[in-house]
Amino acid sequence: MNSFKILLEKIKEAKALDFGQVFNDSIELFKKTWLQGFLLQLFTLIVMLPLIIVLYVPLIGMMIAQQESGYANTDAFNNFFAGMSVLYILFVIVGAFVLGAVSLALNAAFFRIMNRLDSDKTVSSSDFFYFLKTKYLSKIFVLMLVSMGISIVAALLCYLPIFYVLVPLSFFTIVYAFNPNFSVGDIVKVSFKLGNKKWLITFGLIIVSSLLAQIVGFLLCFVGVLFTAPFVYHPIYIIYKKVIGFEEQHVIDEIGTSSE
Repeated sequence: MNSFKILLEKIKEAKALDFGQVFNDSIELFKKTWLQGFLLQLFTLIVMLPLIIVLYVPLIGMMIAQQESGYANTDAFNNFFAGMSVLYILFVIVGAFVLGAVSLALNAAFFRIMNRLDSDKTVSSSDFFYFLKTKYLSKIFVLMLVSMGISIVAALLCYLPIFYVLVPLSFFTIVYAFNPNFSVGDIVKVSFKLGNKKWLITFGLIIVSSLLAQIVGFLLCFVGVLFTAPFVYHPIYIIYKKVIGFEEQHVIDEIGTSSE
């Protein structure tokens, strides 16, 4: 039986999970990973910075020009968008896609970092760039494209299906992180199988952990969100750990031990 079928069998035979236990385990793990979670947020902001500059610098220029005219030019916004070239729009779309894929790669690496810290192993900041290699990025691009396609279809179906696909989509990154040898189709199948099996508890944990992270972050003068936001990944990790688990020797080298 190959690893793909083994994962499906584990999901099929998975026992019921306790909401409180998963949440408590997530908090305990967060105590070990909060610094790496903060670094994840910083790296993500750095990655997104070029796109933010490309998007907002022209807009800021337009606002300055409008201010100089005393806000009398009511057609300023229309002229601005009309003047945007097709190449500029394509550049923004492609840039968003590329940077989104890089962000997904960082998140995948973060799940593996969490696993190492959960096992009381050492990590370094360079571990975040584990999946930023050609052999991994091509599949990440396809996986992101599939995620976008599923989200768009769900949104077109009166938005209600978004609540359903939210859970399986949440497992895409972690399934890929620990099974990068799987095809995109296999990753999608495992994610939906796991999402369907543990939909209610996963959805509840995502909502609760997201609200908690935002509330605590705001209480810490807003900057705290950079520390608390990654908490939402922890319940996903704990559910994956309890349902599927991790092999002692994974099919790819452990983070930090690769000679590449």
